[in-house]
Amino acid sequence: MLQISRLREQKEAIIAAYKKRNVTDVQIAEISNLIQLDDERKSVQTENDALLSQVNSLSKGIGIFFKNGEQDKANAAKEQVAQVKERSKLLENKMKDIQQSIFDGLLTLPNVPHTLVPSGNTEDDNELFKAWDKELPELAENAKPHWELAEEYTLIDFKLGVKIAGAGFPLYRGKGARLERALINFFLDEAGKAGYEEILPPHLVNEDSARATGQLPDKEGQMYHAVKDNLYLIPTAEVPVTNMYRDMILNESDFPIKLTGYTPCFRREAGSYGSDVKGLNRVHQFNKVEIVQLQHPDKSYDTLMEMMQHVEGILQKLELPYRILRLCGGDLGFTSALTYDFEVYSAAQKKWLEVSSVSNFETFQSNRLKLRYKDVDGKKHLAHTLNGSALALARIVAALLENNQTSDGITIPEVLRKYTGFDLID
Repeated sequence: MLQISRLREQKEAIIAAYKKRNVTDVQIAEISNLIQLDDERKSVQTENDALLSQVNSLSKGIGIFFKNGEQDKANAAKEQVAQVKERSKLLENKMKDIQQSIFDGLLTLPNVPHTLVPSGNTEDDNELFKAWDKELPELAENAKPHWELAEEYTLIDFKLGVKIAGAGFPLYRGKGARLERALINFFLDEAGKAGYEEILPPHLVNEDSARATGQLPDKEGQMYHAVKDNLYLIPTAEVPVTNMYRDMILNESDFPIKLTGYTPCFRREAGSYGSDVKGLNRVHQFNKVEIVQLQHPDKSYDTLMEMMQHVEGILQKLELPYRILRLCGGDLGFTSALTYDFEVYSAAQKKWLEVSSVSNFETFQSNRLKLRYKDVDGKKHLAHTLNGSALALARIVAALLENNQTSDGITIPEVLRKYTGFDLID
């Protein structure tokens, strides 16, 4: 969430930056509306402060009147105090209503894109940040997509998943389940080596948590909602892990705070039809290991690069062809200031599949979280928050199965063999 002070100080720059996001005229108009509301809030605050000062002065006079035996003057002053307090209460209520309107309005505004964010409307306008500079894998003519391989080797049963829950809920079994678990453990171990503290968080969060990291109100329709308890199934571990620090004040020396967590992730997004959503390409439940960092604002963009290098290192160890995209304004997430997507090449489908997004939210989340830190002089500032998928498993599994199929079976990357306990699926 943006700060109203930033809207005031950087109004024109924010509007210019929003053009990269293709924000609506309504959202642009909301900026001016919020500034006007804040002007009204200040006016009401000034009037109320004057009334409170008057109450203080009158109250002192009442004591003097009583002391001097001037009962009538004391009673008149008391009546005047009561009237002023009544007016003050009305102003306080008005101020609360204005503040709520400002808060509600700020919730609708997306983050301001970083200057590095390219202009564009869709994923087709994303900028290629780093290309794969080697030959892409070429498979035999009879190569199969992962959903056929999963059925042939009894790794994933999509039909049983539909029977139990519905489309988009795959059921892993046998070596498929062991491969999934191996990847989770490998990703967590890699994060541990990089200094991330492992967290096993709840898989449901309350409304405050979902709002604090920006899922509400922006992605309300994409989240599974347990209505009776008003809890939300998490779309990513980022939500509960980041909320560990909601309403906290850190010391400058606490940075960086590095956290990682494995969770299942739940998303209602339907997507399109056809091969784009077939098999593991798009599912409603998938496993993911997330990395989160809380950082000093001066160091957050160096941290973003560090997190990208971490993800890149994992993909290199898995021997998967990958590329990195810098997301354009139209494809940028609501909460992000700058995002890099990692895609791996699916040789059987001959297409790139997104497996990770690494983002810097700057102060957008921390303002919602009320996550601050004290500098050496004791002044409080908003921290920067960052997160990244390291990694999302569904499409990683899809690429591993497809790219490593041979006439003898599916080979397991060497780095995973100590986790799977086997080097070939046959």
